[in-house]
Amino acid sequence: MTYENTATTAATSTTSSASAPASPLVLGAMMFGTRIDEKTSFALLDRFVERGGEWIDTADCYAFWASQDGRGGDSERVIGRWLAARPGVRQRVRIATKLGAEPLWAGSWPQVRAGLSRRAVADAFAGSLDRLGVDSVDLLWLHQEDRATPIEETVDAVADLVASGAVRRVGASNHPAWRIERARAHAAATGTRPIDALQLNATYLRARPGTLPEGVVHPFGLLSDEQRDIAEAYRLEVWAYTPLLSGAYDDPAKPVPPVYDHPGSTRRLAALDDVARDTGATRGQVVLAWLVAQGIRPILGGSKPYQLEAALDGVSLDLTDEHLARLAVAG
Repeated sequence: MTYENTATTAATSTTSSASAPASPLVLGAMMFGTRIDEKTSFALLDRFVERGGEWIDTADCYAFWASQDGRGGDSERVIGRWLAARPGVRQRVRIATKLGAEPLWAGSWPQVRAGLSRRAVADAFAGSLDRLGVDSVDLLWLHQEDRATPIEETVDAVADLVASGAVRRVGASNHPAWRIERARAHAAATGTRPIDALQLNATYLRARPGTLPEGVVHPFGLLSDEQRDIAEAYRLEVWAYTPLLSGAYDDPAKPVPPVYDHPGSTRRLAALDDVARDTGATRGQVVLAWLVAQGIRPILGGSKPYQLEAALDGVSLDLTDEHLARLAVAG
């Protein structure tokens, strides 16, 4: 069986209930059920769908660091209860979840994680389906690389899920480019669906070489030129987490993190200010529009309705060629 790459069509996919293209924004559900209560989570999910949102991103380990028992699963449970309370909405949304980073016991992360062995993948995915209350997911992410497990074993484990119809697409988050290459080569050799999406930290500002932004806990979690190159070569979809620097672009109370403190950022921020004035948008909205223009799908992890509204407006912002050229020159 030959699997075609679906990443290039994802950005222009449509919901079953509308003819207009779905929003490229992803709703990140990391803190649903922990720092974001269920009522607010449901309201965000409802509004996201009302405005054409399609992709919802979660993980089996979300959010173990904020949960009462030190384990993940709260986010998936909230999404599962929302799906159950909204008959028919499953046909309007696409669910992406991740596995491999859940601590084996409270306090064991990062030294001891579930990992990506064949047994770990099967057990973790069964748990995700149960919490979500679904029989399949639209995209399964390998959350963090597992050097203790050959990547070929992980590919074979996911192949079983693809063959069963429980997984439609496969992605990798926080993996180096060479392991993506090996995984895709093994998938091609064995006739299963290859990885066609990468999820990494990305934004308009660039971190100083040799540094990682706060919240990027994996050495290969920051979108690099090499990862972008392999994505372009194989037409892999790229998803960006923490694209708005947790609000630092627009909130005076949140300074831009120190890893971005260099002359290049000064030029880039000035360009953002110029384009924001031209468009009447905020800096953050320009960043989101710029990411979409680069073919990158941004993930919003906001907890408040106004943040969701602003982000949905941002990804719909049309930047002119002149605006994009100004932003490129500044970089």
